[in-house]
Amino acid sequence: MGNLSVTLINAANALEVYSDALAVVQNNVTNANTPGYARQVATLVAQPFDLTNGESGGVGLGTTQSSRDQFAEQSVREQQTASGYDQQQVSDLSTAQNYFSVSASSGIAPDLSALFASFSALSVTPNDTVARQTVLNDATTVAQDFNDTANGLLTQANGMQQATSSTIDSINQLAATIAQLNSQHSVDFTGAVDAGVDAQLNSSLEQLSQLVNISVLQQPNGFVSVYAGGQTPLVMGDQAYAIQGDFSTTQTAILSSSGSDITSQITGGQLGAQLDDNNNVLPSYVSSLNSLAQSLADQVNNKFNNGIDQNGASPTTDLFSYDATTGAALTLAVNPLTPDQIAAALPGAPGGNGNALALAALANAPVANGYTFAQAYGNLGGQVGTDLSTAQNNVTTDQSLLSQAQTLREQTSGVSLDQEAENMLEYNRSFDAISKMVGVLSALSLDIVNLLPPVSSS
Repeated sequence: MGNLSVTLINAANALEVYSDALAVVQNNVTNANTPGYARQVATLVAQPFDLTNGESGGVGLGTTQSSRDQFAEQSVREQQTASGYDQQQVSDLSTAQNYFSVSASSGIAPDLSALFASFSALSVTPNDTVARQTVLNDATTVAQDFNDTANGLLTQANGMQQATSSTIDSINQLAATIAQLNSQHSVDFTGAVDAGVDAQLNSSLEQLSQLVNISVLQQPNGFVSVYAGGQTPLVMGDQAYAIQGDFSTTQTAILSSSGSDITSQITGGQLGAQLDDNNNVLPSYVSSLNSLAQSLADQVNNKFNNGIDQNGASPTTDLFSYDATTGAALTLAVNPLTPDQIAAALPGAPGGNGNALALAALANAPVANGYTFAQAYGNLGGQVGTDLSTAQNNVTTDQSLLSQAQTLREQTSGVSLDQEAENMLEYNRSFDAISKMVGVLSALSLDIVNLLPPVSSS
C-alpha cells in the first residue's frame, strides 16, 4: 500500500507539472506577435529516487527558460541603428534637394541664364532703356533666388534642431522606461525572469537603437546597462541618465548628464544622422552656395566696373552687394542703380556695347573654381542628388540586412505556432495518460481498502 501511495502522489504531481507546461505553451501562443517577446521553454526534470531517503522520484518542472539569443538581439539592434540613420538622412536630404532643382522653370539655374541673356540683349541695343532695366530686373531676380535658397536651408537647419531636440527627448524617455523595467526584471532564485517584462525591456532597447547607437551589457542579476556611443551611460540598474542638446551655436552638440560633450560618440541612429546633417552636410551645401554667390557677384562687379555708363562715367557703385560674414547667398542684393548707370560700353567707346559683351561672355567663362556659373550650380545640385541617392540605396541595403537579422532572431527565439501545437499535443497526451493512471490507481487503492478487514471496536 505504501508504494501504491507513492505512485499515486507522483502521478498527481505529474498532472500539475504538465498543466504548468501547458500554461507555458499557451502563454507562447498568446504572445506570438507581442513585440520583444521570446519563446519560453518548459523544462521537465526527473526527481531523485531513493526511497531510503524519502525521495520518491517522479517528474518535476524545472526553470522555465527563455530562448532569447543576445547575439541575435544585438544584431537586430545594430541594423536598426543603421536603418534609423539612413532613413533620417533620406528625409533631411529630400527636403534639401527641393532647393537645388536644375530643371525647374524658375530658380537659380534658369534665372542665371536669363541674367546673362539680358547682358547679351543689352549688347544688341546698348542704349535702350528697357534693355538696361531688364538687366537690373534679372539681376534682382537672381539675387532673390540665392536669398530664397539660403533662407530655405536656414529654415531647414532650424527645423532640424527642433527635430534633434525631440529625438533627444525620446531617447531620455526610453532610457527612463528601461531603467524602470530593470527594477522589475531581476532574475529570481531559479534563474527565471518575467517573460512580459523581458519582452517590454527588449522592445524598448530595439526602439532606442533606432534613435542612437548604443551598446547593451547584460548583468548577472537580469539588469541591462545601456551606453550611448558605447561609452556614456544612459541606464545603469534602475537609474537613467538623461542626455541634452546644446543649440547655442550653429553646431549642435550633445552633452551627457554631467555636461560632458559626447557629440563625437553619436554616430548612428536618427540622432547621429541629425547631427551629421546639421553640423556637416547642410553647412557644406550652404558653403558651396555662398561661394557661388560671391563668385558671381565679384566676377560681374569686376567686369561691370571696367566699363562706363550711358553718361560716359565710370561706375561708382557695384551692381551686386553682399555681406560675406553673414553669408553671400543670404545677403546678395542689387544696388539701387538707375538704367543709365549700367556700364554697357568700354572707355573710349561711349555708347558702345563692349562691356555688355564682356558681361555676357561670363556665362561661358570658367570663373567659378574652374567651372561656369551654370556648371558650378549644377555640380552643387548634383552633389545633393548624389547624397540623397546614396542614402536611399543605403536604406534599401539596411532593410535587407535588418530583415536577415530579424529572421535569424525569429528562428532562434521566435514563437513557432507549429512547434507550440506539437508541444501542446505532447503535453495533452501525457496529461491524459497520467489522468487515466491516477484513475486506475485511485480505484485500485479503493479496492485494497475494501479488502481490508474491518477494524474491531473491542
